[in-house]
Amino acid sequence: MAKIAVILAGGKQYVVSAGQELKIEKIEKEVGDKIKLEALLVADDAKVSLGKPSLGEKVEAEVVEQGRSKKVSVMKFKSKVRYRRNVGHHQAFTKVKINSIA
Repeated sequence: MAKIAVILAGGKQYVVSAGQELKIEKIEKEVGDKIKLEALLVADDAKVSLGKPSLGEKVEAEVVEQGRSKKVSVMKFKSKVRYRRNVGHHQAFTKVKINSIA
């Protein structure tokens, strides 16, 4: 079993391992920048470290891409009153690659 970690990014928790790429909430960094992410749990074959509430910045990652996801259409409709609203939304994201887990 490889070393895994549970990280906290953008108010959400993700289970990650070294070499993995994932999309998280937007972070104001340039492509190629190194960032450190807060780890809540780090585990490998022999040992599990659990933070109370966190272990600190144990996960190193690199920003791979900044972007926006596909458009989500939000339709509001009320019958019999001629009320219709169609609003679109693109969620911004940052794609990161996990380099190492300390």
